[in-house]
Amino acid sequence: MLLTITASRSDVLDDASDLGYLLHKHPDRLQKFDVHGGQAHVFYPESGPDRCTAALLLEVDPIALVRGKGRHFDGFSLAQYVNDRPYAASSLLSVAMGKVFRTALSGRCQSKQELADADLPLTIAIPAVPGGAELVEQLFTPLGWDVRAETLVLDPDVPAWGDSSYVRLTLTGTVRLATALNHLYVLLPVLDDAKHYWVSDDEVDKLLRAGEGWLADHPQRELISRRYLAHQRSMADEARTRLAELDGETAPAVEDAVRPRPLVALRHDAVIAALTAARPASVVDLGCGSGALIGKLLDVQGIDRVVGTEVSDTALRQAARRLHVDTMTERQADRLSLWLSSLQYQDARLTGLDAAVLMEVIEHIDPERVPAVTANLFGFLRPRTVVVTTPNAEFNVRYEALAHGGMRHPDHRFEWTRAEFASWAAAAGATYGYAVEHRPVGPVDDEVGPATQLALFTRTEEAS
Repeated sequence: MLLTITASRSDVLDDASDLGYLLHKHPDRLQKFDVHGGQAHVFYPESGPDRCTAALLLEVDPIALVRGKGRHFDGFSLAQYVNDRPYAASSLLSVAMGKVFRTALSGRCQSKQELADADLPLTIAIPAVPGGAELVEQLFTPLGWDVRAETLVLDPDVPAWGDSSYVRLTLTGTVRLATALNHLYVLLPVLDDAKHYWVSDDEVDKLLRAGEGWLADHPQRELISRRYLAHQRSMADEARTRLAELDGETAPAVEDAVRPRPLVALRHDAVIAALTAARPASVVDLGCGSGALIGKLLDVQGIDRVVGTEVSDTALRQAARRLHVDTMTERQADRLSLWLSSLQYQDARLTGLDAAVLMEVIEHIDPERVPAVTANLFGFLRPRTVVVTTPNAEFNVRYEALAHGGMRHPDHRFEWTRAEFASWAAAAGATYGYAVEHRPVGPVDDEVGPATQLALFTRTEEAS
């Protein structure tokens, strides 16, 4: 599976090899990364002042993919090993891009930020893309790309077999590199109409982050949302509502059929319940994403100040739009702050707040950095109340696709069992002077417990 990105010299781009800065990958180095489904390699077939090409080659391990699926496979047994996964662009390539080009996707480049913010002449090529030429053009043409989609024959030596459903895709345009990468990040899984990893509760947030500035206006946004979210109705409904809000529309009515509440809604309920009982006057949502929880916090009686923090400026802008910050009254705006901040560094602005929430955040932190984050949260910030939620790894066996040890999201660095979570919470409480109460979130399985686990930390009087 291959993706190439070519930049050419222009009035804005004096040296095409600056593409290496924007991708945060040096042209003189061959780099290798372990990713979901195999290994990714980044290299530069050409690098000069007039033209520079970066290549992402993904080597897929079909056996590892089958091992991850467990029994969740639609098809005959041989097709689990003999298929298009190693060759045709799919969500596997998107996941690899998310890991290898994470900073480039966010549009950040400390040394060349003016280039990261500029429209550059780019050519993107992918040898095999599923979905057919018509769908490829429907998805990429409205985004301003000059699209060349060459249908591939099944076998050049046997013309009678006819055409395949794959195309050789070339996109040419003048666009921000981050925007181009996000187009691919979203639309490759849409073309494949499949997700080769666990679709978790934050998938809607991922879609809206990557689709910022273009998805709400796309004529195929309904199809894009439905396919990207693996045809999960509750997620598609949420995406439809939030995209309509961004576009200033009224969301289409959702069917009145009674459906179980999604886990993300139950998690919000559990966090709000814990905070309501604690009665804080000020709350910080650490890692607030697109602001879904913040909107609920602002509705809790007695909470006079809400702070949301994120490491991503894009996520904060999305949260501001979702919360309609630009139309808030002065009094409403005074209650809310959205700040760039990282849990891995001490931020004095966050001291003195009554409560802190880490909702599905800690599992995204590298394990070796968790002790420093713990010290920052409980030792430096020292809120009176802390609420932490995280997946219960034991519950993963109830998901067929994860039955053999997979995690719920490719960005998770770990997932704790109930005992591991309790051990971390007890150690943090004992070290920094907090009493700990554990609560289940969602239905509780008699054998493996709840899907999500919550710890409520309350600072003890002696530690105040």
